Amino acid sequence: MRRLLRLWRLSREDMRLLWFALRHRDRPAWLWPAVGLLALYALEPFNFAFPALGVVDDLVLLPIALQVLVKFLPPQIHASFARRASFTAR
Repeated sequence: MRRLLRLWRLSREDMRLLWFALRHRDRPAWLWPAVGLLALYALEPFNFAFPALGVVDDLVLLPIALQVLVKFLPPQIHASFARRASFTAR
């Protein structure tokens, strides 16, 4: 259960970074289509044959895909997000 909560917390922060990156002026051109595909998969996963696998998708595959997207973001977006997060934490 602890791992699940930790994974959710990581995903929540990654989603915030991704939302920030979508609105950033230096975002890469591939970001909007990649986020669109990820959102489409999150809303309608291909688990018609085995519905129980949908839980695996939601809890494992989606956070992994989200982390992969975040890792491919340019360093200046990460730096801007970190500056913004440290500024709002004060």
